[in-house]
Amino acid sequence: MNPQISNLVIMLAMMQVSRRLDMEDPNIIFYVRVAYGSSVAVAWIIYQIARSRILQKNDLTTLKYVAPANAMSGETEGKLQVTTVRDYDLKELDSAVKSIYTGLAMMGFMHFYMKYTNPLLMQSISPVKTALEHNEVRIHLFGKPATGDLKRPFKAPSMFGGFGAPPAAKTDKKSIEEAERAGTGGVKAE
Repeated sequence: MNPQISNLVIMLAMMQVSRRLDMEDPNIIFYVRVAYGSSVAVAWIIYQIARSRILQKNDLTTLKYVAPANAMSGETEGKLQVTTVRDYDLKELDSAVKSIYTGLAMMGFMHFYMKYTNPLLMQSISPVKTALEHNEVRIHLFGKPATGDLKRPFKAPSMFGGFGAPPAAKTDKKSIEEAERAGTGGVKAE
């Protein structure tokens, strides 16, 4: 199932659940907090298991690609990235773990400072679902081959379900050779 559609279905279901719960009852608030905290903890554990599998495999195959230009910083040309599969995978996982912490901070602010409980309930499934759909988890925990959508470098997902997707990294030989000649990167990322 498409992740955007499943997110919508989950949100609609959680809205129905939240309507039936008394969000003023301290016991219910406690259980909602436990559900959200457990979901975040399970997602974090999933990412750590994937990290250990990446380190066990220790795939040092060289990965070259031309990262798309960042228009926000004034870049007009992409930069050549030279890394290993292991380092690329670890970087992707680090990004996913940071998004867990960001979500935790936002939910903490909304719940404890602004006193909103419904968003906490709504997001109690999302971290685990996101972790299970992550490309690195699909490759290293579920044993999916790194082909098609799981081919590195991964395509950045669009926020609008395919419309307005950010430009993809270029992996063709011509683009890589042009970037090497132009001197736009090429230093191995540590």
